[in-house]
This record gives sequence, structure tokens and C-alpha cells, in this order.
Amino acid sequence: MPLTTDDAPALPLDAQGILELAARSMFQLFSSVSQGMFLVDRSGRIVWVNEGYQRFLPDLGFSSVDQFVGRMVEEVIPNTQMRRVLDTGQPVLIDLLTNKAGTFVVSRIPLRDDAGGVIGAIGIVLFDHPETTLQPLISKFALLQRDLDDARRELARQRNRSLAAAGGDGERRAKYTFASFVGSSTAAAEVKRQARRAAQSQSPVLLLGETGTGKELLAHAIHAASSRASGPFVSVNIAAVPDTLLEAEFFGVAPGAYTGADRRGRDGKFKLADGGTLFLDEIGDMPQSLQAKLLRALQEGEIEPLGSNKLVPFDVRILAATSRDLAALVREGKFREDLFYRLHVLPVRVPPLRARRSDIPALVESLGEDLALRNSTAPPELLPDAMALLAGQPWRGNIRELRNVLEQAVMRSDSQSIDAAQLERILREAGVEPAAPAAVQEPMHADGDDPEKQDDSRYLRPLAEQVAELERRAIAATLKAHGGNKLATARQLGISRATLYGRLENPEQNSGI
Repeated sequence: MPLTTDDAPALPLDAQGILELAARSMFQLFSSVSQGMFLVDRSGRIVWVNEGYQRFLPDLGFSSVDQFVGRMVEEVIPNTQMRRVLDTGQPVLIDLLTNKAGTFVVSRIPLRDDAGGVIGAIGIVLFDHPETTLQPLISKFALLQRDLDDARRELARQRNRSLAAAGGDGERRAKYTFASFVGSSTAAAEVKRQARRAAQSQSPVLLLGETGTGKELLAHAIHAASSRASGPFVSVNIAAVPDTLLEAEFFGVAPGAYTGADRRGRDGKFKLADGGTLFLDEIGDMPQSLQAKLLRALQEGEIEPLGSNKLVPFDVRILAATSRDLAALVREGKFREDLFYRLHVLPVRVPPLRARRSDIPALVESLGEDLALRNSTAPPELLPDAMALLAGQPWRGNIRELRNVLEQAVMRSDSQSIDAAQLERILREAGVEPAAPAAVQEPMHADGDDPEKQDDSRYLRPLAEQVAELERRAIAATLKAHGGNKLATARQLGISRATLYGRLENPEQNSGI
């Protein structure tokens, strides 16, 4: 006998009851019609999977549900973006996921408590064979991906051609500018300010700092910003050349100077750098026997090639760099005091990475883009816990070590996303015990105090200078809010990305945002 209207189940009369009924109904509907579902808690640990999802487990490398449940979602589902949903609280209604189990159309929805806080998330596999069910969409996605890959490869080819042109056509040119020195922290801004001032001079510059801090990059930038930019930029790593060959490397060899020597002779670095800049890297490793000859060459402006009695004049601006304590070497009698004072005219101390931790997100973005161009891949995406781990490390190898760790993570990851656990494994394998994660701190104000707590005397200076300071503070705050993401920062500030890079490269300049 059919149910009458009075016998039919009734909807709850209160709004909360209706919402709870709708939630149960939708959950049951998705569980029955979707290809699979799973739940994670706030930490990202998988706590439940339905029967539909269990059929994907063998392809993911698991023979039972017990092996799968209880693991962190990134460990068992390659390329998942579930962590982003947990961190932002924003759902991803439609997305494509590709891993060892296949290609899927998925949804990711955050779960909230009564107070609105995120307590977990649900992942739903809507389609497990989109190549047939969503053929038009997949074809369009594949075409866009192919175009993107082609564009990345072309950018990489252009960049390689540019680098080859800089050093492969007989001309020696600087490869970097001050924009290449990534960072907007107080320490980074100060070293770039000093280097720009040094670029306007003809005096020797001595770049001091630990290995891997970017001294060579700054040497290129100083030359590129100087009046000698159109001249050659010649560099020599003193530590990499045997002591017996250094004199010939510097001053050249006259024709037939010794048995086996080239009959045409060979120009030294001073001759090759004539009219430009000569960069002496690792100057602290120069043997004492050559220090006196270098000093004389710098004082007299002329050199005497090996095996020649003829003095050859030169016009070279000297940039030198060392990771050693030159003053201590002078006291120990291992470095000539007169040569030290000849080089120590415009010293620029390059800060270690641990002194500019707020620059780490920007450095990671820049290094990631460079790796992507070189390998024709998408840039890596570091999860918040990974970025916090990087910010807490001492980085004895500085930016060079950071690049090595990031490159290893990219090469060894099956996912575009990189978490803290992956980085910890890499650090431990390198013999480094990871330090505790640390939040990336906003750079201190140049005055060391909160500007709002100062008196009105701070306004008694040129308006352009005050506007420029406000711009710097706004950029620093927005970069921090977006985790160092420059594209999001530029959008928030309402400026182009090129304009933002210009501000970061030259913080003293103010053209009015």
C-alpha cells in the first residue's frame, strides 16, 4: 500500500537539523557515486578510506588498508595538494591529480568544527579515467601543458645562448647584475648599497665573507654597474691554479720564454682585462712569492711577462674576494701588510645566509625558477613546514648549500610539493643534523625601532625619502604575508612584477607606486 502524505518521512523543522541531514545525505551520495574517498585529520594523517578508494592501494604500493591508514598523506599519495587545503582552509573543488595509480579528477574539501577551525579534510576521487570521461577537458589541458613545456625549454635555450655569448665569443662580460643578488632584508639591502657605491669608484674593492655567500656574483654586478661595464670582466680563482703557474696566469708568457712555450706567447689575465675589471677570487690563498709582484704591478700600472724584459702598461680595476681573515693572515706574517692595505680600500662584507633568514623564501623561489628553466620542469613548491625548516638551519655553506639541498629535493621527489621530511632526510644524508624549524622573521626597521613609536622628528626630512621608506616597509610586509611569493605580492600591491623586482633591486629609488 503506497505511503500517504501523512506517512511520508518529514524534514526536520529546525535549520540545524536540516543542515545535518543534508550533510549526511551528501556524504552518503559522494561515498556511493564517487570512485573513492578518504579523510585526513588536522595534521594530515589519513584516518579513514572507503571501499571504493581501497582498489587504488595496490598501485600506490600498499597491500592492505592497515598499511595505508595512519600514514601522512604526502607519504602515500604522490602529488597530493591536501596539505594546502589544511593550511589555507580553502577547498579545491576540481583538480587533476596524476601519480602511480593513474590520472584522476579530484575534489578536496576542508572539514571544520563548530568554531570554524579546520580539523581535517576529505578527498574525493570523482573520475578515475578522465581520458575517456573528460576527453575534451583532458585534450585542452594536455595542449596547454605541452605549450608550457615548450615555452620553458625555449627560455632555457635562450638563457644558455646568452651565457654562451657572454663568454664564448672571445669577449668576457659580466653575467650578473645587482638584481641577481636576491634579497630585501636589511643585511641584503645594505650590502647592495655598499656595492653600488663601490661601482661608482675606480678604487680596489675587497669582498669579504664566508664561502657561498655570493661574492663572485657581486663582483660581476659591480663591474656591470661601473663605468667599465663595456670593457672585459676577467676572473681568476687563485686557489684553483697551481702556485707554479700563477705568475704566468697573471702576467703572461713571452714568445719562446722556456722550452715548450708557445712561440706566439700567451697573454695573462692583466692583459686580457685591460680596460675592464680583473676579479681575484680567493686572494687569501695567494703565495707570498707572488704577493710582492702583484703589489708592484698594482702600484706601477705595468707588468713584465714571464721571459720578457719589456714592461707592458695596463689599465685594470681590481676586485678581490676571500673567505679568509686577511687581517689575521697579516698578523701571522702570511699576507703582506702593504698588499693588504692596497686592496682594503673599499671593503664590502657579504653577510652569511643565517644573518638574512628573511630572504630565504625569495631565494628558494629564485633558485627554484632557475632549476625549472635548466631542467624544463615546473618550479618546486615548498610546503610551510619545509620553509620553516630551511629558515632554522645554520647554512655553513650558505646559498651554495641551500641550492644543493633544494636541487636534491627536486630531483628525488615524485611530487612538485616538497615537505620538511624530505629535506630532513637530505640534510642527514649529508651529515648535517637538522636544526629546529624557525619562522621567517620580517626584517627590522633600519632605525632598529618601531617607526610608530618615534617622535615627529622622523618626518623632518625630504618627502621623497619618506615615501621610499614607506614603500620598502609595504613591500617587506606584503612579501612576509605571502611567504616570499613575488607574484602574489605584486598583485596585492597593485604593481607589475617587473616593478617589484626593480624596487627590490634598488630600494633607494622611488618612482611612486
